[in-house]
Amino acid sequence: MSNHVDSLFAAVSALASHGNIKQRLMLAYEQHIAGIESDDLPLHLSGTLSGLRERMTCVEPINGEGPVCASVRKMSIDEACECAAMVVRLYGDMIRYHDDAQEMLPLQLNGHATAKQLVPPFLVKSGRLRSG
Repeated sequence: MSNHVDSLFAAVSALASHGNIKQRLMLAYEQHIAGIESDDLPLHLSGTLSGLRERMTCVEPINGEGPVCASVRKMSIDEACECAAMVVRLYGDMIRYHDDAQEMLPLQLNGHATAKQLVPPFLVKSGRLRSG
C-alpha cells in the first residue's frame, strides 16, 4: 500500500512542476498512476481511481498516439485541471487511509512508565508542568 502512496506523491509532484497543465497531467498519469490497479486500493478510493482512469482514456487514439494523449488533447484546460484535482484528492485520501491504518503506539513504555517518565525534560525544568 505504501508504494501506492509513493506513486501518488510522485504524481502530485509532477503536477506541481513547471509546464503546461495538460503535459503535467499526462506525465503524472502515465508515469505514476496508470500502473495502479483499482483493486489494489481500498474500496472507497478505487471508485475515484476508476473515474480518473475513465476520463484519462475515454478518447480513441489516432495517428499512433496513446489513449491518454488523445484524451488529454481533447480536454479543455478546465477539464485537465479537474483531473489534476482528482489526483490531488486521491493522494490526500490515500494518505489519510494510510495514516489510519498505522499501528497506534502504546502510551506506556514496557508497561512500567509513570506519568513523570512521560513528561519531556524541558517541561519539568521550565516549571510549566504542575503536578497534582
